[in-house]
Amino acid sequence: MSEKIAITPSTHTAPPAKFSHGVRKGNILQVAGQVGFLPAVGGEAPTPAGSTLREQTLQTLANVEAILEEGGASWDDVMMIRVYLTDTAHFAEMNEIYNEHFKDLTVAPAARTTVYVGLPAGLLIEMDALAVLD
Repeated sequence: MSEKIAITPSTHTAPPAKFSHGVRKGNILQVAGQVGFLPAVGGEAPTPAGSTLREQTLQTLANVEAILEEGGASWDDVMMIRVYLTDTAHFAEMNEIYNEHFKDLTVAPAARTTVYVGLPAGLLIEMDALAVLD
């Protein structure tokens, strides 16, 4: 049986509770929910990339990608993405940013679910992903 390995890129701070930013077991990589925090700097508390949906979405995608890469995966390996928004009015704008980000994808796009949730103050979006590697 394959060992379960925690994945934490150098750009991420330690999680605030007992969970991993990503976990790989065999050819499965689960990326935990990521928000638009800027990369970790020293011991400073994480801060959002900005106050706009665009800024936070782009940083959230970069944070998911950092975990995918650290775990040996890429967007091509992603089977499922879940998007959590705090405001239903952000759906169309998020779709534009999302489509722009994945416009050059050469494989079938991942399945996606979008739900509306409450997040800590100032955060507008969260994403998680499930990747299956060959």
